[in-house]
Amino acid sequence: MTQSTPGYGPGHRPASVRAAGWLLAIEATGLVALGIVVVVKVATGTPRSPVLAVVAAGLAVATGALLLLLGRALGRLRGWAYTPTVVLQLLALPVGYSLAAQAGLWAYGGPVLLLAIGELVALLTPASRRVLGPG
Repeated sequence: MTQSTPGYGPGHRPASVRAAGWLLAIEATGLVALGIVVVVKVATGTPRSPVLAVVAAGLAVATGALLLLLGRALGRLRGWAYTPTVVLQLLALPVGYSLAAQAGLWAYGGPVLLLAIGELVALLTPASRRVLGPG
């Protein structure tokens, strides 16, 4: 859908879309922080595999940057950001579950699960789908 949807002018962003953008910003911040922490640990310690740790840190920072881009696009009501955001959140669900329930790392998996569920709920509301999603 475009911004010309009846009842939604160019400047109107539903609260659910604003919430989705903020949740993406929180996720992105966490991933960038994780990447920085891993790089600092590599620089100050002796990890089992420094190359793998640096690659993981780079992946975390790159994913964080992608989430920031998607959050900004959602805030500007860019429909193209809808599907990649939903797909990334669907991929985050099993990651969060695996960390929390299977590995027992609730401090890591819990926030991943909560953010992914919150993001999906915000994006799948009728108002969000009306201004962003596929018909």
